[in-house]
Amino acid sequence: MAMADPCCLLRGTGLGGGEHHPMSDVNHEPGPGGWTRFVTARPRLSLLLALVVTALAVFAGSGVADRMGSGGWEDPDAQSTYATEALDREFPAARPNLLLLVGAGPEGVDDPSVAAEAERLTERLAGEEGVTGVGSYWRTKAPGLRAEDGREALIAARIEGDEKTAAGVLERVAPEYRGTHGPVEVSVGGPVAVMHDMETIIQEDLLRAEMIALPVTLVLLVMVFGSAVAALLPLGIGIVAILGTNAVLRGLTEFTDVSVFAQNLTTALGLGLAIDYALFIVRRFREELAAGAQPREAMATTVRTAGRTVLFSALTVAVSLAAMLVFPQYFLRSFAYAGIAVVLLAAAAALVLLPAALMLLGDRVNALDLRKLFRRGRRQRAREAGPSHTATDPSDDADGVRWARVVRLVMRRAPVFAVATTAGLVLLGLPFLGVRFGPADDRQLPHDAESHVVQQHIRDGFPGSPGGGLDVFAEGAAAPEDYADYRKRIEALPGVLRVDGPLVSGEHAVFTVLPEEEAVGEESQRLVHDLRAEPAPFETSVTGAAAMLVDSKDAIGERLPWAAAVIAVVTLLLVFLLTGSVRIPLQAVVLNGLSLTAMFGAVVWVFQEGHLSGPLSFTATGAIETTLPVLMFCVAFGLSMDYGVFLLSRIKEEYDRTGDHEHAVAFGLRRTGGLITAAAVILAVVMVAIGNSRVTNTKMLGLGIALAVLVDAMVVRSLLVPSVMKLTGKATWWAPAPLRAIHARFGLSEGGISGPAPAGSIAQRGDAEERGEPTSGDGGRAVDGDGDRDRDTVPVGG
Repeated sequence: MAMADPCCLLRGTGLGGGEHHPMSDVNHEPGPGGWTRFVTARPRLSLLLALVVTALAVFAGSGVADRMGSGGWEDPDAQSTYATEALDREFPAARPNLLLLVGAGPEGVDDPSVAAEAERLTERLAGEEGVTGVGSYWRTKAPGLRAEDGREALIAARIEGDEKTAAGVLERVAPEYRGTHGPVEVSVGGPVAVMHDMETIIQEDLLRAEMIALPVTLVLLVMVFGSAVAALLPLGIGIVAILGTNAVLRGLTEFTDVSVFAQNLTTALGLGLAIDYALFIVRRFREELAAGAQPREAMATTVRTAGRTVLFSALTVAVSLAAMLVFPQYFLRSFAYAGIAVVLLAAAAALVLLPAALMLLGDRVNALDLRKLFRRGRRQRAREAGPSHTATDPSDDADGVRWARVVRLVMRRAPVFAVATTAGLVLLGLPFLGVRFGPADDRQLPHDAESHVVQQHIRDGFPGSPGGGLDVFAEGAAAPEDYADYRKRIEALPGVLRVDGPLVSGEHAVFTVLPEEEAVGEESQRLVHDLRAEPAPFETSVTGAAAMLVDSKDAIGERLPWAAAVIAVVTLLLVFLLTGSVRIPLQAVVLNGLSLTAMFGAVVWVFQEGHLSGPLSFTATGAIETTLPVLMFCVAFGLSMDYGVFLLSRIKEEYDRTGDHEHAVAFGLRRTGGLITAAAVILAVVMVAIGNSRVTNTKMLGLGIALAVLVDAMVVRSLLVPSVMKLTGKATWWAPAPLRAIHARFGLSEGGISGPAPAGSIAQRGDAEERGEPTSGDGGRAVDGDGDRDRDTVPVGG
């Protein structure tokens, strides 16, 4: 019964069409419901209310980026998180997060003048407010703090407080130390500097992405719609959704941590989904106008049909994103917060602002048609060719004709296309079998970022594995001989290079274990398990980069089945409610999964293995950050379902009207193929703009999802879906009697129109086009003497 609520809501608002029975002999056109009446009768009031809410959102969402964090990859309940917090509390000097790289030049770090200046800097840093645990090579003579060539050494300290507090202290002190000080050159690094640089670069790149995406998107929309007026509507919806989501995220920062990375998803989905929904609604509205309907009737049909599909699509995308709430990392949860908010707000804006704007515009939605010049040229050539080319110029529906040819070819060779596309997609996904997971570190940043330069110097020039040590936190009273015995036992473990400590404070102690191999490699991860299994006369907990990676992988592995189950079950239910079929929901889940294989294969081949790292300007680390595949799956699967719902809803509408399965599939692809492709291309442009980021994770997210949506629209929806539906035939629509009864009671269908299509209607024109008969393309509107239509209303996507 939980799924009945959306259906009842739709019926109550006028977005639902009541019970619908395929192939009914009654030609029934439900009147507009309450919501449709409101937006059609009071469009100015609807716009005013929406604009007031948007203005409030601008105010409420101001400064949201300053309250976001740049971490969130760790499990807050993991052993490594507990040990990290305990060490920060009990041994702040043992876990420095601020490093000053002191370069001494050819004279070396042991030169008296260099040592004197370094000691002065150390003293000065120790006196800074908010800084504690200051140490240096010159004080401790620790070999790990001196470069092997003797030309560089480190001053280490800890900035206290949470991410925002630490960032504030860093912004205050870093300029005072960065640069030349007598005989030394100082650079600022360490984890707190890496996180600060990452946050700053992400915000700069997001602004740049918006500056790129908005004008390019507008140009593409003008090309798709023809009308500059119609092209501005999706951008307006997207901006409203983005501003509203920023306000939601700003409110959430008062109660929980939110990742700054989530703003990238807000921009991408805000623009992408708003464009998808607006394309679908504006296209249907223009079709109804072209069929001869008055604006009010056209909008009533549009909201009842396309509006219902938009709402269903938004629910499926939101469910896919909501699955990330099962994971404990706030990095993933932040994307769920942002994604759910922006999807629902985009749908709400498309169902409130867009109908009101279209009602006020009416036929003027086609104003400023920039394609008239090109069409006039074609018509002039048609007149010169003879009268038979005047009124029925096939170029007026060239896109629909091309899609008709594609679908006929695919369905004639259905087995070939089904096998070939499936095999190709599986092949593209094979590199993902070799995926290796690792943590996000400074190598996410561009090559010239100061904190990345510092960490790379340490990685290349200092002994051991700086930053790769494992800390064993011990608590409980123990004698010195107990500590000594425990140290000997962990020194004997395989893969241990050296053990430092213990450093004792009261009833607490810390041992630092340096692994022989790579800091977060397989050997270091095995060492984490060995350390945790080693018995001790006191309580121990292990942290460090490898330990955090192990805990993150465990947390994701434990919850991944639950997230997948949430997505699968709710998607199956929603698609069943839309189609009434048992097989179509299963088919949708499987084909959507196939559409993601190219993305996952490319992630490993490009970002893990480093192919194209030069042209794309990133540093390959040989591993993929653990949470990224989960995030990319949820986002891309949701977008794939978005396109799937658009196609299935139109196929279902036609199948209900005619009962002809093959015709319905062909008609649905004719009517939505160009729409879905246009929407995918525009969303890909937005994602590529996001993927132009200098931070590798953001680059991977943007470019990967761009690839996924293009493969889904151009391969899966165009080739695989029609070929599979051709092979399954009418059995596609099968459901057992009990489920048919449930669908009759709670299900929804696109259209709500039964029986034969009225003269001049979209459906009747579709029948004629499918039979190859000439149509005017304008629902019977007159064509004037020179061959031009009385109104240019060529539907988007054919």
